[in-house]
Amino acid sequence: MCGIAGIVLHKPGSLNWAANALQGLYHRGPDDHGWLTLDQATDKGKDWSDASGSVLLVHRRLSILDLSALGWQPMSSPDQRYHLVFNGEIYNYLELRQELQALGHCFRSHSDTEVLLAAWAQWGVQCLTRLVGMFAFAVLDRQNQRLYLARDYFGIKPLYYAQFDEGIAFASEIPVLLELPGVGRQVNPNRLYRYLRFGLTDDGSETLFAQVQQLPPAHYLELQLGSPQLSSPQRFWQPNPEPIFEGSFEEAAESVRAQFLENVRLHLRSDVPVGAALSGGIDSSAIVMAMRYLEPGLELHTFTYVADHGVSEESWAELVGKAARVKAHKVKPSAGELVADLDHLVQVQGEPFGSTSIYAQYRVFRLAQEAGIKVMLDGQGADEILAGYAVYGGARLASLLRQGRWFEALAFLRASRLEPALKDTYKSALGFLLPPSLEPLARRLIGQELAPGWLNVDWFQEKGVALASPRALHGREVLREELLQSLTETSLPKLLRYEDRNSMAHSIESRVPFLTPRLVELILSLPESYILSPSGQTKAVFRRAMQGLVPQAILERKDKVGFATPEQHWLEQLAPWVEQQLKSETLYRIKALKPELLRQELAAVMARRKPFDARVWRWVNLIAWARTFDVRFD
Repeated sequence: MCGIAGIVLHKPGSLNWAANALQGLYHRGPDDHGWLTLDQATDKGKDWSDASGSVLLVHRRLSILDLSALGWQPMSSPDQRYHLVFNGEIYNYLELRQELQALGHCFRSHSDTEVLLAAWAQWGVQCLTRLVGMFAFAVLDRQNQRLYLARDYFGIKPLYYAQFDEGIAFASEIPVLLELPGVGRQVNPNRLYRYLRFGLTDDGSETLFAQVQQLPPAHYLELQLGSPQLSSPQRFWQPNPEPIFEGSFEEAAESVRAQFLENVRLHLRSDVPVGAALSGGIDSSAIVMAMRYLEPGLELHTFTYVADHGVSEESWAELVGKAARVKAHKVKPSAGELVADLDHLVQVQGEPFGSTSIYAQYRVFRLAQEAGIKVMLDGQGADEILAGYAVYGGARLASLLRQGRWFEALAFLRASRLEPALKDTYKSALGFLLPPSLEPLARRLIGQELAPGWLNVDWFQEKGVALASPRALHGREVLREELLQSLTETSLPKLLRYEDRNSMAHSIESRVPFLTPRLVELILSLPESYILSPSGQTKAVFRRAMQGLVPQAILERKDKVGFATPEQHWLEQLAPWVEQQLKSETLYRIKALKPELLRQELAAVMARRKPFDARVWRWVNLIAWARTFDVRFD
């Protein structure tokens, strides 16, 4: 796990951006660093002012596999044709190494980086679908004079790039690119609207900075050296739920169990201690119990967030910790600590984020760092493939109605009313079934307008922004299609960004064993009733798959909490501070908002005349982000 960056100039020139890039990425790889120019590989510690040429590759190393100097990057092939900087882990590197050795490749190290380099030399871009792992990398082919950028199947690892007058640069994090004098800080109006109104970020190729793009998940990009033009990103994989699984529910559960355990086994490969984030929910509990099952002698550390107000999962986490014989660590952050850490949290994330739950995650990783843990396993992605959110109840009901299965729909609706995890199923189903032409009217009737009064609609319209819902049209299998959209657009992309930045801010590699193509495609191929049962049980097939492994009390849980912070309570505690933010000079630079109406809205929320939701946090977060990065809203 590392940080990478690079620059390609249209013609040879100074490449002294290396020093800034290495400093900006220090937290992602404090163990080592290296850099390479097109015509000269340079040892660490060299005077940066000597860097010149047309291509620069920069790497910061967090040593996880093969801790020796043989794992140093940038890494070059024996014939010096290929040069690689790589961020991530290839979990099946041992199997690939054996296959490549049979093809005549020799290896000096025990690192997955050298295996990836040999795989590229052997198969080129076709190697991407052979990889099981999380990755973002750049490989320079000196013979063909091309640079390739590639990003893993789900976007677990980040990769950003920006074009400017002198060339093209890429990096693991946006702030590093903003240090280039040719990269501007103008906001992207389309993304700003999606964030302020719907809390959406990170999907697709755009970012909240107009001049910075990200390589979408499961894509690679090719750049011809000396050419100012980038090729269009090319997709190398996409989730495919076909053909639909035809076995029984029990057979499906057996298949899911086998693949999940295989995933955890691969994700345990490490030359440093491995821990786990443990909320006490089904997903994290399954990971912890699988770790203990697969490695009976493992010294297993878990890290748990405990809410300081409202619902807490502490007792559930303790139940699992006892069953798995873990060394448990807990953290209980407060509202005051959030304010104290906010500037660093905003700097770490690089773009605005959706809620204060991100701070709970941030503190969990800080706790792990303090305990000396370098690798963590986390349950990210499970909710998106196993229908773990309340909205999926409405999607399942809409599926049944679209298919004319009226009696099943009525039975599911009745059953869902008894499930705390499936709130307002019928309202959610109406949202999926409503014709797009009626959506604006329906939103107005329930107080969820597409253009609330505190948004400066004129500013957005001047920028050509369509104030529209991101809701996608669905066919007959609404649940399956909604899960796919959650994986690629509405939910998972932003959660993976939060996970990556919060973990790497504390020099920790976070692994997500639910997110491999085989497990995702297996679950998405199952009948919808296997995922969300007729009785309204979420994650039904996974609960069955974990029988005998996870404590039964966990498998029978009906509530869902996760890293939910007492956001409303916190903001009420911090009311004077929040009001101060909404009077700041920075707010008046954000022309997308109407300051006076924002304050009126806040007063109504604090007085409980209007319902509380994450919009209040998004205002505060946007102000902090604009201040931190000197964002322009011209």
